[in-house]
Amino acid sequence: MFILLMGWHFGILAQEVVFEEYDLDNGLHVILHKDNSAPVVNISVAYHVGAKNEDPNKTGFAHFFEHLLFEGSKNIARGEWDKIVSANGGSDNATTNQDRTLYYVTLPSNSMEVGLWMESERLMHPVINQIGVDVQSEVVQEERRSRIDNAPYGRWQEQMFKNLFINHPYRWTTIGSMEHLASATLEDFKAFNEKFYVPNNAVLVVAGDIDTDRTKELIKAYFGPIGRGADIERKTYTEEAIQGPVKARFNDPNIQIPAIFLGYRTPAQSKRDAYVLDIISTYLSDGKSSKLYKKMVDEQKTALQVFAFNASQEDYGVYVVGGLPVGENSLDSLVGQIDEEILKLQTELISERDYEKLQNKFENRFVNANSSLAGIASSLTNYYLLYGNTNLINDEIDIYRSITREEIMEVTKKYLNHKQRIELEYLPESSTAN
Repeated sequence: MFILLMGWHFGILAQEVVFEEYDLDNGLHVILHKDNSAPVVNISVAYHVGAKNEDPNKTGFAHFFEHLLFEGSKNIARGEWDKIVSANGGSDNATTNQDRTLYYVTLPSNSMEVGLWMESERLMHPVINQIGVDVQSEVVQEERRSRIDNAPYGRWQEQMFKNLFINHPYRWTTIGSMEHLASATLEDFKAFNEKFYVPNNAVLVVAGDIDTDRTKELIKAYFGPIGRGADIERKTYTEEAIQGPVKARFNDPNIQIPAIFLGYRTPAQSKRDAYVLDIISTYLSDGKSSKLYKKMVDEQKTALQVFAFNASQEDYGVYVVGGLPVGENSLDSLVGQIDEEILKLQTELISERDYEKLQNKFENRFVNANSSLAGIASSLTNYYLLYGNTNLINDEIDIYRSITREEIMEVTKKYLNHKQRIELEYLPESSTAN
């Protein structure tokens, strides 16, 4: 089935992203976006597999594969992957989160076929051997040491998520357990690849300076022969409401200033309430004029830093608000000031002026997100794979526009309940109390 969406303008904001999408016989979903303004093409392949799809006793596999599948293929010798991309004037990378794994490459448009061939090789002919596993094990261990274990405040997410989630696999981090990876066999890695790295679990986006008909021919030639994999069972997990507040504490040897993290479990990113929570976090802590920054950092000077953000994911979201105190100010005092602002949101409508500022910020974010080929390609993959609606790349701004001040108040009441949160005291190693 083909779906062709024609473009028009959102007033003076930005031109709608025009795209075409269809499926190959093997289940690979393809999205094409033509933009001939520059001789560049972005090729992205996202697989619907992330940390949440792992065995609880074998965590870290999804992130590990982000590294492992650059090792080479049947027709690309080990160590040659990046050399081929560079020789063709391109750049590439990959990312993994709880819900998906994304590989992407940007190339001159006259090298598009090279990029399609390489991504088809990753899918059809990956080489998974002990040499690659051993090498990437060292890479992943060093990544964990530098980004988490030895980084100031590097383990807050690990500590927060294991308290927020009891049943759901979001309870472990994307990088997973080094012990699990070390004890895994080569057969374990091959089985993971065979299960999840199949065309019917993937979306291919080609965006940029393309000839549509020629691109379709190349995609069919390179990806069409790849066999369909077994259908993947998608498990669902239900979490009971948090009965709290639940107090948690962690001592980090890499910090000198304590921090407080208040975590709330929130709905999936596709739910309307998740969009409202995005607006709430922007209102509270985005920029020097935001309510928490202006109050705690600028005026009362009780906090060195404050933050509020809504980390939405496919199944659940996590809303986090907190800060770092200045001088002798206690973590309890920061919590009190934060709760004062949350209470105002729960009992009073924000001003018309603040509401208009928020709308302007989200209009700007919308324009910026669609201002580059890489941004467009990433959005197309995510909206198809995780939201089930590719055209959100054009329509999502309308959701934000439609959110009312009354909704902001109601959603704050619904989710930012101090009795249903985790209160994580993140302390220097020598500290034992608030």
